[in-house]
Formats: sequence, C-alpha cells, structure tokens
Amino acid sequence: MLRNSRSEILVALVLIAPFCAVYGLVFVYPTIKMLLLSVTDAPLIGPGEFVGLDNYTRLPGERRFNTALWNTTYFVILSVVPGTIVALLIALGVNRLSGRLQALVLALFFLPYILPVSVVYRLWDWTLNFQFGVAMHVLDWFSIPRIPVFKTTTWFMPAVAFVTIWWTAGFSILLFLAGLRAIPVEIYEAAALDNAGRWNTFRKITWPLLWPVTALVLTIQLILQLKIFDQVYLFSFGGRPNDTMVLVQYVYTRAFVSNQGGRAAAIAVTLFFIVIIVSVLQFQLLRLAGNSGKGDDK
Repeated sequence: MLRNSRSEILVALVLIAPFCAVYGLVFVYPTIKMLLLSVTDAPLIGPGEFVGLDNYTRLPGERRFNTALWNTTYFVILSVVPGTIVALLIALGVNRLSGRLQALVLALFFLPYILPVSVVYRLWDWTLNFQFGVAMHVLDWFSIPRIPVFKTTTWFMPAVAFVTIWWTAGFSILLFLAGLRAIPVEIYEAAALDNAGRWNTFRKITWPLLWPVTALVLTIQLILQLKIFDQVYLFSFGGRPNDTMVLVQYVYTRAFVSNQGGRAAAIAVTLFFIVIIVSVLQFQLLRLAGNSGKGDDK
C-alpha cells in the first residue's frame, strides 16, 4: 500500500511537472519581475534605482491615470451587463430554432467572434467613419446631421462598447445555448401541463437553472473588458486619444512612448489587482444572489 501510494504521487508529480514549469515560466516569473520593476524608476529596458512605493503613490494625482480609470469603468458598465443580456436574448431565440436553420443563424452570430480586431476595426470604420461611413450617408438621406462617433468623447465609448458587444457576443451565446440544452425537457413538459405561461416558465425554470452560466458569462466578460485595449487604441486614431485612454493603453503609453518601465509596471500591477478583486467580488455576489434566489423559490 505504501509503495502504491508513493508511486501514485510520483506519477502525479511527473504529469503536472510540465504544466507547472510552463506556468512558472510564462506567468509566475514575469509577475515577480513586474512587481520588482514597479518599485524602481527603470526605463523599459535597463536597470533603475529603487524608489519604493513612489510610483504607486503618484498614480491618484495623475490626470491621465484618473481619466483612464474612469474610461475603463465606463466601458465595463456599457459592455458587460448589456452584452450579457443581448447574448441571452439571442440564445433564447436561437434555441427555439432547429436543424440547419439553427446552425446557420448560430454561425452568423458567431462569425464576428473569430474575426481579428484589425478586421473588426476596418468594418466599423467603413460603417461609422464621419467622412465616408455608410451610416453617415444614411443620415444624409434623412437630412440628419452627421455624428463624429469616434472623434468626440461623448460618443466614443458607447460606440466602442457597441462594436465590442457585436464582436464578442458569439462566445457568450454558445455558453448560454449549452446551458439551455442542459435543462431537462421533462421540466418544461411538466410546466406545460400546469398551464404555465412563457414568462412564468422563464422566471421559475429557465432563469434559475441558467443562473450559473449567467454568472460565468458575466465574470468572463468583466475580466475581458477590464483589459480593453485593441479597439480603443485603433478607433482613437485621429481623435482625442488622451481623453479616451483606458488603463492598458496608459500602460502602453508609459512603457513604449515615454520609456518609463517602472511607472508602467506600477500601473499594470494596479490593474492586475483591480481585475482580481473586482472579478472575485462579482463572482461571490452572483453566487450569493443565485443561492438567495433558490431559497426564495423554496
């Protein structure tokens, strides 16, 4: 028994060793190096002097950091919950279809998700560009003044959030469809025998059983949108990039434009802990909400 136990432990260690090595090399080691870099005044490449927490204490007083933090928060508000609701509604509609029609509609909604960000940028720039965008010509037909969507701070974040929802909804739709298909058909048949309407069926059966998937989608979307960079960076060309800057873009600016590796690392570490704290809090709140909902149903 002792030999078998030792051999099992040895086999387990051998099996997980490659993952631990790769995980330590690509995550743990860079994270430690970033933490050490964040307490120095080093440039992007090269050594620097130890400055303690000075890089962190300076952040609240920086106007661009506060702007980037607010823009990131605003973008999360505009994209996470609305994107989840849109994906849920589409999944409910697709779930009612069957056969090839369902596969075709699902493919159409999932297609944007596999597009690279450069293609997404070009598509929507052709659509919403102030000078030659298709949508602007439509506004001309109705004698409505053109709107510089990506050139003003008022319209920029809502427009980028709309594009992001269109781009990333496909994955969330797949998750919701998987959750809907996991619900036993017998439950709906029993509800139909009790003459339960569509709204009551959704509220009493579908929504509670779909809540774990909803919590997962919300958590995934929150983590992804807190790290928003590509869309904002591309759409801000020719606009007001300092006013529409987000946190990851601010890290990029400090590191690659200003050559301030230490300060960029401090911003990256701050964002890292924001993502961890906010995502954990959200997941726990959603779990508690799900448990309380089950208690109310009982």
